[in-house]
Amino acid sequence: MAKNKKQIKKPKKQELKIDFADELIAGRKQGTGKMPKDMPNWMSFLITKIDIFSRKTGEIVCWITIPLIFAMVYEVVARKFFLAPTIWAYDMSRFLYGALFILGSAYALSKGIHIRADFLYRNFTTKAQGQIDTILYLIFYFPGLIFFFYMTNGFVLESIMRDERGMDTAWMPVLWPIKSCLWFGILFLLIQGISEVLKSYWAAKKGKWPDEE
Repeated sequence: MAKNKKQIKKPKKQELKIDFADELIAGRKQGTGKMPKDMPNWMSFLITKIDIFSRKTGEIVCWITIPLIFAMVYEVVARKFFLAPTIWAYDMSRFLYGALFILGSAYALSKGIHIRADFLYRNFTTKAQGQIDTILYLIFYFPGLIFFFYMTNGFVLESIMRDERGMDTAWMPVLWPIKSCLWFGILFLLIQGISEVLKSYWAAKKGKWPDEE
């Protein structure tokens, strides 16, 4: 008689679950979507226009990566294959990366992707999140950036008047262009901060983010 074959049960595949809590929190704060009907016109206008402005600046600033990559690749090829290192690649890589970082900070803020410890924040209600954000923006964010913006004015003007140059490499590049990026970057952050504090105020008041369904 034929032996009964035992049926082997295949283990069920476990579905991979990814925590999108941070991304969802960030997504709710974007002001480029449809604003609530009961939101004042001036508020929805500011949120939408500022977020669009930050998105446009981000789209422009991201192109800095092209010359940054070119400078690094050129330096590596010239140094390794032709024994002809440049005197400018090191400075250019620092300047371009610094410009990319500071000029793109407002765009990153609009998308909610700045690093923060939100393992507690994500579990709060939307209203509590809005209250916390509003308080922190008013007490720390704006005073800190306004102070840095004020200090940067003299920092940049002095660099322009002195025709300041970098002294740590033989190339000795002019420094005021990269220092000016710091001024613009702080300005962009202040502008985006207006949108963020308005969205936070709305969440604190209504218990939902502006473009949340």
